[in-house]
Amino acid sequence: MSRVKGGSVTRQRRKKMLKLAKGYRGPKHTNFKVAKQQVMKGQQYAFRDRRKNKSNFRKLWIARINAAARTNEISYSKLMHGLKLAEIDVNRKMLADLAINDPAAFTALVDQAKTALAK
Repeated sequence: MSRVKGGSVTRQRRKKMLKLAKGYRGPKHTNFKVAKQQVMKGQQYAFRDRRKNKSNFRKLWIARINAAARTNEISYSKLMHGLKLAEIDVNRKMLADLAINDPAAFTALVDQAKTALAK
């Protein structure tokens, strides 16, 4: 009886893992065991950060809207509340884009929010 050696299947599996580890420093791109651990950890980071990216963009949009709102003498929270009272349904991504690229339109929205708050 002869023992079973992995042969081409094992080599293919290891080559695939080392290919995924390309660009890592030190033994993380040459040593199979270490490379495997690092690739798995990298995939965990990628999965987590694809979701985290969405909240990061929301934070950025809120910061931009707040900065533009304060130049129009209103806080972010009062602006959002005023827009809700005025029944203007604009998402934060579009508001942030307006604040940067079309300040006149943003100011018009701020004025409508202010009048809705005054009522």
